[in-house]
Amino acid sequence: MKRRFSPAQTVLLGFLLLILTGTFLLLLPFSTKSGSKPHGIDALFTATSAICVTGLTVAKTGEYWSLFGQLVIIVLIQLGGLGYMMITGFVMLAIRNRITLEERLAFREGMDQFSMSELGHFIRQVLKATFIVEGAGALVLFLYWREKLGWLRALYNGIFHSVSAFCNAGFILFSNNLEGYKGDLVVSITIMCLIITGGIGYHVIRDVYHHYSTKRRHPHLYLHTRSVLMMTGILILTGAVFIFIFESMNPGVFTGLTLKEKILTSLFQSLTPRTAGFNTLPIGQMTIPSLFLIIILMFIGASPGGTGGGIKTTTFLVIIDATWSALIGRRDVTLFKKRLPEETVSKSFAIFILGLLLVSVVTFFMLNTESKGFIPVLFEIVSAFGTVGLSTGITPSLTFIGKVLIIITMFIGRIGLLTFAIALTQVRYESLFRYPEERILVG
Repeated sequence: MKRRFSPAQTVLLGFLLLILTGTFLLLLPFSTKSGSKPHGIDALFTATSAICVTGLTVAKTGEYWSLFGQLVIIVLIQLGGLGYMMITGFVMLAIRNRITLEERLAFREGMDQFSMSELGHFIRQVLKATFIVEGAGALVLFLYWREKLGWLRALYNGIFHSVSAFCNAGFILFSNNLEGYKGDLVVSITIMCLIITGGIGYHVIRDVYHHYSTKRRHPHLYLHTRSVLMMTGILILTGAVFIFIFESMNPGVFTGLTLKEKILTSLFQSLTPRTAGFNTLPIGQMTIPSLFLIIILMFIGASPGGTGGGIKTTTFLVIIDATWSALIGRRDVTLFKKRLPEETVSKSFAIFILGLLLVSVVTFFMLNTESKGFIPVLFEIVSAFGTVGLSTGITPSLTFIGKVLIIITMFIGRIGLLTFAIALTQVRYESLFRYPEERILVG
């Protein structure tokens, strides 16, 4: 009897296949600048980090990996950012010009799709939007760097960092990340725009485009789009304000910066925990309150359908709204005068609880294997879960077990908690009856 995989299992196995392929390529001797074969766990760690668009690295990308190794990494980042199912769907459309119903179910699981209608058109739109945005970012960075780095190197750096930023990967070729550009408006704003565009999700990009280009066809933004844009703006601005305050009270990382540079770096460092992984401030030298705030932002992450991880902005918004509704005794959970389905609310709480559980369990084990301190370990784990890539600097010195735990966390964070759980258990339980209701005391 032929084995048939569920949509969730198809997504999981697809990402595993890409990770193993990337690991094999990175294990080749000419993938490193020294010509020596890298350790298997380091190649697996890097491939997983690239496919899961995380950015945590055990070695500096620009110094350790050769041109071949770097090209493997950037291809893995592009595939991971677009998603395994997106690439597969495009290939199937190119070869067969059609997608079966079973494949459509898998695509909806892997791409956070609302519906399966016009799936082929959606895939083409996503690919088109991706390459347009990445091309624009690469062009700006190339023009800015061409005099400093030379034409060829500027072009390569522009493409690499544009793809890395749009896919919210956080891989970078400079030895000190973007700390050398902490007051640079062009580089900072370009990278921030790419991060935001990739992080808000393809649904939002398409909705905003249709709203402002064809108002007769699409007069109003969808509830999902309004929720994502609102939460994205609130989280970025709130994070920037608090980072500015916390670091100004203990101006270690702000030493020598002008007011404009302090504001710009605070804004940049508030945005990158939304699963990007770039930094213009030395993370390991930031204050504990700032690090804890970044941990919260990393846990929330990007938006559904985007290139980032975390529990997602809309999940966090639904939890806040549902909690507020319970406090004021309101029966329905509403957003922008729209009532949310009970399934959405329960799913949001399930994702939140599973996320906390995963982070707590991995933290418990890593505190026993790594002697790095609670905050650095927790920061590393949440960074992996949110597929962020920020680190206090402990990644290269992690033990074998520590690296394995981070690899697992990155993988689950990119696949999605519910997708991962369903893929393992195959549970999709719909009861045909309901038990009698009885209350218990809570709170």
